[in-house]
Order: sequence, then C-alpha cells, then structure tokens
Amino acid sequence: MQINEQLIAGIVAQVMQELANAPAASTAAVDYSKDMTLADKGPAQRGTNPKEVVIGIAPAFGKTMNYTIKKLPHSQVLREIIAGIEEEGCVARVVRVVRTSDVGFVGNYAAKLAGSGIGIGLQSKGTTVIEHKDMTPLTNLELFPLAPLVTLPLYRAIGRNAARYAKGDNPDPVPVILDQTVLPIYQPTAVLLHNRETSEVVFNAEHRDVEFKFSN
Repeated sequence: MQINEQLIAGIVAQVMQELANAPAASTAAVDYSKDMTLADKGPAQRGTNPKEVVIGIAPAFGKTMNYTIKKLPHSQVLREIIAGIEEEGCVARVVRVVRTSDVGFVGNYAAKLAGSGIGIGLQSKGTTVIEHKDMTPLTNLELFPLAPLVTLPLYRAIGRNAARYAKGDNPDPVPVILDQTVLPIYQPTAVLLHNRETSEVVFNAEHRDVEFKFSN
C-alpha cells in the first residue's frame, strides 16, 4: 500500500477523534467530557497553606482534550488525584499551566505555586510527575512516564504520595509497571496527542487558578 499525505492525514484524524474526544466504544458510551467543569479563576499566586498541593494541568487538559491515551476520562483522573490528596489530610488546588506542554515544567511551576512546595504535573495524555519547588524541571520526586499503564487507582496513589511529601514524610514510591513493549504500540499516538496539546501553548502566559466541579 502506498503511503501518502492524504492517508496519513486520515489516520491522524481518526486517532485524534478516538483518543482525544471520545471513549470510542459505542454510540451508547457515556460522554465523560461533560462530567467536569473547570472554570478560570484568574492569575495563580503562590499559596500559603503548608498542606496545599497544587495539581498543574497542561494547556488542553479538560478543555480541548478530555481523555488520556489509555482512554481514561480527565474528570475521573483529576477526581482520583484530588481524593488521594484529601485522604492524607491535605488540600488540592488546580492550576492550568498554559506556557508549556512539557510535564516536567508543568509540575515544576505547580510546585513553586504550592504552599507546601509540592506539585503534580499532569499532561492530557496522562503522563504525570510529582515535583518539589527546589528541584529543576528535569528532576523529580516521582515520574510516571508510561501513561498507557497508569490506572485510576494509580492516580489516586499519586495524589496520596504527593500529600505525604507535603507533610514532610518520605513515602515509598508508588509502584509502577514498566513494560517497554507498549512504547512502539502507543508512541505514534502519544506524539499526536502531545502535538495537539502543544498547539494550545501560549508562550509566557500567566498560570491560571482553576475551580473544579464534578457533576456526580
């Protein structure tokens, strides 16, 4: 079969439709994109609550993209992370980082805004990181790079561990399944999703506080 630009464009369009906008199961599938409201509350300032953990969401998260590469709804992902933080007696704040789509930088900005100095970076495709305000964007407390292997219980555990760091604990890292065989399967799709998120970047834009509300 001859590969041409038209064929590639068709594949890209199909992948983006299936993985970014819908669960791609059946016409009867639940549309989780309406399960969460994220409202802009203005420029984000440094927090003062020592128990505050900031979740930095990338530019397209819950906005123009609503599902991870594993087809997990963003509403459920965010809900689980927040639940994990609150289970440890800490407070979650959500900030949208618009000036970059790099998960390391998103997490670093989040950590610098958090009253505890602990931040979580979360890309739309599901890649996640826990960072400390004094670390560089290329270093972290915990990194979860294989988004296709990150489940909802794992996101909840990420929230719990971030809260434990905020309290000054030294928790065991969240166990992660490392299966390199998923890379050739998901890598083309990951590139497409990342490129879509990057198209939402506004250089030097202010970080924005986000009010979150779940419909059920």
